[in-house]
Amino acid sequence: MQRVRVSSHQAPVHKLGDSQMTLSPKFRLAAIQSSLLDSSLDLELSLSGEPLIPGLPDDIALNCLLRLPVQSHAACKAVCKRWYPLLSSKGRFFTWRKELGFSDPWLFVFSFHKCTGKIQWKVLDLTHFSWHTIPAMPCKDKVCPHGFRCVSIPREGTLFVCGGMVSDVDCPLNLVLKYEMQKNRWTVMKKMNTARSFFASGVIDGMIYVAGGNSTDLFELNSAEVLDPARGTWNPIASMGTNMASYDAAVLNGKLLVTEGWFWPFYVVPRGQVYDPKTNNWGSMPAGLREGWTGSSIVVFGHLFVVTEHERTKLKVYDAGNDAWETVEGPPLPEQICKPFSVNGSDSRIFVVGRNLHVAVGEISRLNSASMTGKKCSFSVQWQVVDAPQDFSDLTPSSAQVLFA
Repeated sequence: MQRVRVSSHQAPVHKLGDSQMTLSPKFRLAAIQSSLLDSSLDLELSLSGEPLIPGLPDDIALNCLLRLPVQSHAACKAVCKRWYPLLSSKGRFFTWRKELGFSDPWLFVFSFHKCTGKIQWKVLDLTHFSWHTIPAMPCKDKVCPHGFRCVSIPREGTLFVCGGMVSDVDCPLNLVLKYEMQKNRWTVMKKMNTARSFFASGVIDGMIYVAGGNSTDLFELNSAEVLDPARGTWNPIASMGTNMASYDAAVLNGKLLVTEGWFWPFYVVPRGQVYDPKTNNWGSMPAGLREGWTGSSIVVFGHLFVVTEHERTKLKVYDAGNDAWETVEGPPLPEQICKPFSVNGSDSRIFVVGRNLHVAVGEISRLNSASMTGKKCSFSVQWQVVDAPQDFSDLTPSSAQVLFA
């Protein structure tokens, strides 16, 4: 099957906006003034005189300007006084987009430098395939990137970074950070009740669940808790019933699936647990599900897909009716997407970020519908590749999240 490559090698990396936070030596947020839309913007945009775009009513012109790629804002804001207030602040720009119902996907990649270990976020505009940066995440310097867990509430344009581990002393963290795309800033949230690293996480009905992981003495935990983002409070939930760290997790049919994954030399079958928030109970994961979960997962069309890491990097999907995994038709993952992977998705697309931050975009298609044929669903995939800039050649992904703005 044909593969299409979208290259961004020569494209510069743009800032989404200026940092709106500073850190004290004691790792605390300084006072932050919100960059939410202020009353002066309404005044500027409603000033009589020259139109936003000659020949167009202002409401239509505004709809046009809100479609401008972010990388063009620096030049476009100098066109006239009426364009400046809209395009000079990304907070204002995304606020207006939200107000008028615009919603485009952006891929946020949590990465680290393979030599220095320095962590940083890179952002791919999935509409124009351009890369951007955001303000630095407030975090200690020496941390283990894989110890964090990142989750997002895509339609709200927010992502959360939880836990982590100080690498030089192997000390887990109870840190919780929130990034809001509309404001382009980080906020320190209330800490988790238990410091943990390498744990499971997921979002169910707007609530953030974390479970298991490694504790301060490096023993595996069985505790779990939930964050209400609106209230900023953590509350304990039922214990997992077994102590385990998490290799991967997914939310399927309103339940949190947690697997510890396969480890070399593959002598021990991995454990898996399933949490149901409606009953606040944990149960054992079906054998076929946990034994075949051999990579990073994403849910598309209500089905659990996995990008395999121990086989020939084919995409496969879980068949709950038969407790078995089926290979998805189509080519394997493009060769330039190298392990380790970070995976996320949106609608019918899967995004696989590999070493050097090259991104494979997989378009998932249904080959049949179980409700119409009485048979199990089958799927196919076609891949595109978005090559990262050369500046990213030393970066390795740790997590990928999709936000809409």
